[in-house]
Amino acid sequence: MLLVLLLAAFPPEAARQIVGGALSDGVAYARLEELSDTIGPRLSGSPGAEAAVRWALQKFQQDGLAARLEPVKVPHWVRGEERGEILPQPGIVGHSLFLAALGGSVGGDVTGEVIEARSLREVAALGAAARGKIVFFNHTMGTEGGYGQFVELRTHGPTEAGKVGAAGVLLRSLATASLRTPHTGMTAYDDGAPRVPAAAVTTEDAALIHRLLARGPVRVHFTLGSRWLPDADSANVVADVRGREKPDEVVLLGAHLDSWDLAEGANDDGAGVATVMEAGRLIAGLKIPPRRTVRIVLFMNEENGLAGGKGYAAAHAGELSRHVAAMEADSGAAKPTGIVVHSGGEGAALLKPWLTPLASLGLADPIDGETGGADLGPLAPSSVPFAGVSVDGTHYFDIHHSPADTFDKIDPEALAKDAAAFAVLAYALAEMPQTLSRPPPAERKPHSNTKPSQAR
Repeated sequence: MLLVLLLAAFPPEAARQIVGGALSDGVAYARLEELSDTIGPRLSGSPGAEAAVRWALQKFQQDGLAARLEPVKVPHWVRGEERGEILPQPGIVGHSLFLAALGGSVGGDVTGEVIEARSLREVAALGAAARGKIVFFNHTMGTEGGYGQFVELRTHGPTEAGKVGAAGVLLRSLATASLRTPHTGMTAYDDGAPRVPAAAVTTEDAALIHRLLARGPVRVHFTLGSRWLPDADSANVVADVRGREKPDEVVLLGAHLDSWDLAEGANDDGAGVATVMEAGRLIAGLKIPPRRTVRIVLFMNEENGLAGGKGYAAAHAGELSRHVAAMEADSGAAKPTGIVVHSGGEGAALLKPWLTPLASLGLADPIDGETGGADLGPLAPSSVPFAGVSVDGTHYFDIHHSPADTFDKIDPEALAKDAAAFAVLAYALAEMPQTLSRPPPAERKPHSNTKPSQAR
């Protein structure tokens, strides 16, 4: 009898409204199209980012959620001009390079001989041999390894190259596919270390440079107009569906509203924004709200600073002990593949009876494991349990941080299933009588480990 009661725990009417609405209404897809096509790129500090904040606030209010802006100061980096070429020399006619400044790179005009390295250790070993040269970081992502294995080249490669006297850095884009599209992403300079201009080149151009180096010396010229401006005023957009019995207990659904500046950011993370907004809309539309408050947070500045995630944790420090669960949608819009729970005990077993509405999607068997998100990292020291919806990451890095991250890549059926999964998971965590046990306090792993794994 107990098992029957548990299996029936999710109210049937709520299940029909949430899953049926997500799969048939088409709101998430239409909303993502609007965000992507009418606002476009949303790098922190840009007019697009601020337009997105106003847009999201209005949409939440239209959906009946109690919405507000929570101010944050965000870094403001701008790309400027960028161009590059392999210079003509005996045996080489010369080639144009397709490149993009790494986020946070200083600007500059660099000409020099190219020297290849495949790891941070290797560039450190170059020593004086790298002085005045352009360090070219080559790697095998997409054939022999994944994003997590090579992202340190982007994050720390330029500062390590600067330490050995290099004049600049070119990085083979961290990508699993390319039609000569460069993939940007954040780099970080160590305090006190020389700051050299750094850019990602397309995988095709990287392969060309590697082949030419096998023939002899290669000289490159590139120019970056990137620069830092003073920090800008911005905001997280926060919207609540107030709980009927325990409104002070919060289930948080997050996504990041900012994107890189090369494209619309439809997959990263417009899809996450549309997913969690749809979850909020569907839950707000129920006749009987869940037991606890469901809070949607659209974080600003995930891509190049985490100011939104840090700002939320600081602003809500006094109530994080009452955040009973948090999840983040930041893995793209491919089909959902599973539910993961990170708590202090067997959270999956506790949650499983509440996921029967997702049985038709193959998502009714959660597992215990690592999950979370970059913006959730600041919540980890407060022992907030994390839950998440895993998605198919096979093609995520084909367009990640590139000019190809546009709305036409989005599969509406997969996006609808993502929204259904997040909405059911959020409602279950907000409605079930018992909460997840809290894990030991911990620091989150680096941002690169929160993205989907490669199914290769």
